[in-house]
Amino acid sequence: MEIAKTIQSLTTAEEMRNQTKLVMQPYANWEEYLTPAPLSIAILGELVFISSKKDFSINKNPPKDGYKYIRYPDSFRACLMQVCNSGWWAFNEAHKNMDQIRLHTMAVPDYMKTAVKILFQENDEVVEAHLPDQLENIRVIADDCLELANATEKRFTDVINIIQELLEACVNAEHFYGEELEAIKRKLDEAKMRKQSSEEATKRSEKAMKAMEEQLKEAHKSFNKAMDSLPSGWSMIGMDLVAGFTEGITAVVNGVTALFTEPVNLICNASRRIADTKHYIKGQESAVDGVDVINIYSKSAEILMCTVKVREFVQDNTINWKDLYDQKNKATLTDFHAGQFKRIKESLEKSPKCKAKIDAQSICDEGIAICAELAKYAPEGKCEEAKTKQLVERIRKLTESARSFDSKSKDVTNSPSLAPKPPMVYKEESKSGKMRASQRASENARFRIEQSRAQLDKTREIYEKSVENMEKNQKELTEILITMRNCEVKEIDFNTTIQMLVKGMDAMGRVKEQWEKMVRFFQMVSNIVKTSLSRTLKDFVSTSEKTQSLSYNAKLFSKDLLYNQAFQATNIASLVHMISATYTEVSTKHLMDRVSSLGKLMAMDKEKPAFLSERLQLQNSCDEAQKAILRLVLKNKNEFERKSAARLEKIDKELLAILPAAAPEEIKSIQAAVKSGFTEEEEGESGFTEEQEEADYA
Repeated sequence: MEIAKTIQSLTTAEEMRNQTKLVMQPYANWEEYLTPAPLSIAILGELVFISSKKDFSINKNPPKDGYKYIRYPDSFRACLMQVCNSGWWAFNEAHKNMDQIRLHTMAVPDYMKTAVKILFQENDEVVEAHLPDQLENIRVIADDCLELANATEKRFTDVINIIQELLEACVNAEHFYGEELEAIKRKLDEAKMRKQSSEEATKRSEKAMKAMEEQLKEAHKSFNKAMDSLPSGWSMIGMDLVAGFTEGITAVVNGVTALFTEPVNLICNASRRIADTKHYIKGQESAVDGVDVINIYSKSAEILMCTVKVREFVQDNTINWKDLYDQKNKATLTDFHAGQFKRIKESLEKSPKCKAKIDAQSICDEGIAICAELAKYAPEGKCEEAKTKQLVERIRKLTESARSFDSKSKDVTNSPSLAPKPPMVYKEESKSGKMRASQRASENARFRIEQSRAQLDKTREIYEKSVENMEKNQKELTEILITMRNCEVKEIDFNTTIQMLVKGMDAMGRVKEQWEKMVRFFQMVSNIVKTSLSRTLKDFVSTSEKTQSLSYNAKLFSKDLLYNQAFQATNIASLVHMISATYTEVSTKHLMDRVSSLGKLMAMDKEKPAFLSERLQLQNSCDEAQKAILRLVLKNKNEFERKSAARLEKIDKELLAILPAAAPEEIKSIQAAVKSGFTEEEEGESGFTEEQEEADYA
């Protein structure tokens, strides 16, 4: 069928990787993380210069247990040099490790290609024997990168700890009075709060990993349960559900990735939504967090799938009773969907109470109620006209609610609107010629197109905001550089030095935050692969052949899950590859020369004129680096806009063009549902050869 084929060609692995990069661009906007780097280096250079001035001790009231980080409290000058030295090491390590991360992540897509080839083998023993090696290769890369990111993050933490302790020592040595003292104490408190929020983020990432594992466990259980309750001869219905399960896992992975990478200064959708959700919580303010909300929204694809299946029995404003009742098995076809709605509703029970949960459960309740009504009249195959009209209207409203909820889910989790069918499902359907032309296929395709449009528009808006924010930060940083430049030698007093240390602590804090995100990226990749190896692969091996009567069985479902996990891991790795390549390029062109110049400054004789000219050179080159980074950001923004426009154009040209005309009210209803999911309420048969198919999935 043409629509199914076109959707599949628009959602090949390559297309999906690019789509993920587009949707995640505002969150993984690495250039933004580079802006504090030139400033940090410039500040360190000024501190070297200042340290050539008068020396004094800050060891007046040392802590009881002595200093943890400062080595020479009797010499303020030596302390400043210690800060510069550790900063120099941090930037050196950042460059070296990021380059290694870039090289490591480059290899991941090849392992993914091989994994796909293996998954497409008919022989289960081949899969059992060879797939673990490919997944293991990806895991080893993730763990190596995790170590590199951890080591770099630790370097920046060291610099921050030294500056923090140095400021505390100055406070204790009573070098400040009145307002100044308060300002410094505020800054130190701020630094402690940053540390606390970083620890909370680590806890949240552990919770997210557990959630992902739970989701997989549940997918297997749900699949087996659904297949057991499926009347014979209804295998197509079961296969439609599978896409819902796999989309749910994608939503969790993407949602969590976005949660980890949100720029600190960008109040993104997810966090705003999470704040909204809290209005609905009585007496358990802290019970709901981003991971809970993502978990609830990850059910949207299954809910939509069940709703669409019920809607298929409505034709021309009446109910198709003949197809609704299976005379041979004496069963109403929608009973199966009622069971699925019940299962989804029960799976949400353990989530904390919030708006997303209330919305999802009320859609399930209405779905169950509609199915019960249909089951009442189905055996007779008729009911009075007024009742039919009312049921048709309820089914239409249910579809709108499910579409709106799915659009909200795409918005919160940053999952792609157009998702490919899992490879084994697609292969089975193509093989058996079951790619039937469902009357709803074009309607669903239209909904996905509208969703893609809204999603990319929203992403563009968020990206716009993030670039605006960046330009604002850039201005602040440039002003700091100018202030530093204007400090004449004789004017540089103790206060100026302290202000610079505070700015340095801030700038280093921002750089460190980005490395923390890197750490979480690789923790995720590593965890996804470990779960594939430990849970999904074990399930694959231990599944008996009892479901062999179905063409699509639990073994094939495990294969689809394995594919989905490997693909998600590759997706994150390719996102990180994009980030690390940008960092390495900028660092090579604009940072490393400054870092070596800093090393040179530290080793020079402060009395020689060459010292002053080196300082001037460092100042100017940091200025230049700042401007170059801004140019790069604007270039990337233009490219992003070009790519997102091209993606929409491609969808319109290839998919919209082959859809039959739709009734205006249908189009309006779809647009309204999508819009409500993407806006805040308070303020929307196959002609592939196997090789082609593998290539698309690799």
